[in-house]
Amino acid sequence: MRTLMIIAGGLLLAGLFVFAGRLTGGNAAMITAAKIFIPLWLAAAGLNMWIGVSRAGYSVVEELPIFLLIFALPAVAGFVWWKFS
Repeated sequence: MRTLMIIAGGLLLAGLFVFAGRLTGGNAAMITAAKIFIPLWLAAAGLNMWIGVSRAGYSVVEELPIFLLIFALPAVAGFVWWKFS
């Protein structure tokens, strides 16, 4: 359930980035916002993985598929917006 909440938060954050880009400057700013979102989301997903390994007691091997899922879904949404807008 926590993973779904984090993914939903990432999708919401991606939408906010793109919306903010639209408000500030149209298509070029939306693309820039998507480019900024992807590395920030990578850092957030990495932080989530680090918490899972260091505090929750999971191994890196156990946490890696969750990290990939958490990063991939919102990042792919941002990437698709960047490429096809």
